Amino acid sequence: MKLIIQIPCYNEEATLDVTIRDLPRHIDGVDEIEYLIINDGSKDGTVARARELGVDHVVSFKQNKGLAQGFMAGLDACLHLGADIIVNTDADNQYCGEDIEKLIRPILEGKADMVIGERPIDETEHFSKKKKMFQHLGSWVVRKASGTDIPDAPSGFRAYSRDAALRINVTNDYTYTLETIIQAGRSKMALTSVPIRTNPELRKSRLFKSMWSYMKRSASVISRSYVMYSPLKFFGSIGVVVFAIGVIMGIVQLYYVFSGEGGMHIQSLILTTVLLLLGAQTFFMGLQADMISKNRKILEDIQYRLRRATSDERPDDLLTEEQLQAYCEAHPAMPREDDMAKV
Repeated sequence: MKLIIQIPCYNEEATLDVTIRDLPRHIDGVDEIEYLIINDGSKDGTVARARELGVDHVVSFKQNKGLAQGFMAGLDACLHLGADIIVNTDADNQYCGEDIEKLIRPILEGKADMVIGERPIDETEHFSKKKKMFQHLGSWVVRKASGTDIPDAPSGFRAYSRDAALRINVTNDYTYTLETIIQAGRSKMALTSVPIRTNPELRKSRLFKSMWSYMKRSASVISRSYVMYSPLKFFGSIGVVVFAIGVIMGIVQLYYVFSGEGGMHIQSLILTTVLLLLGAQTFFMGLQADMISKNRKILEDIQYRLRRATSDERPDDLLTEEQLQAYCEAHPAMPREDDMAKV
């Protein structure tokens, strides 16, 4: 059983020492533990310091690509390095390294394929009241969109089984945290959460430029992900509501005509017709989107089979960093040579 702990990094030289030294080197039930750094275009000495600290693998972007792309590059690298379990944690030591054992336990016991660490949000001192409120609100929205009971959706402290990592896709450029929960929930993946601890803040979050900016971008990610995985429900609900309003207005118009209380109002008749057409069109749009969604699921299954075949094509003990780099250059699933360099 091989565990790889991946850490997305962007100019993390100052905090990397604390983070790496907090990570476990032995966990019962795990034979090997390795560390992997995703260097997202850092301009400081992040990579050199990671090497000094004994990090096993480094995946480097030549320029900053963002958290979502870095996360996916890390998953792909871990899969091709033979990982059975992949843990994602932050480079600012936000999460307690000792809790990794607790995080992967449901996977080791065969109870889950994806585990999310639940932070004590209300007890976290460096979270403002506004941030705590929006964290709870955002998690509630994600629970409704995904059909899951995950209490802390934005948490980046996560564990994935090999099978789950092979199935994960991230299509937005902002963050992987919300979209992957919606995908897992709608795909009926075995998903759970465990309570974890957090450490004192070492630096301000780079994902939160402002609360309103984060909310706006998160709302976009949630809505697009929900529409992607449940298009008929989304468009169908809107279409039915609009069509029903048109029907009600039409019935009212007919009542006035046949009761003799007034003639047909042209403006109301036009609005009724528009609502009926718009409702029907939106519903049929949902049907079309649902058919596209079915094709996407077929493509995801093909992608899963291809990933599984290619990630298992070489024995772990023969997979060197040079071989991994060669694979990255030859396969578009990983960043190509112009986007990525192995340090």
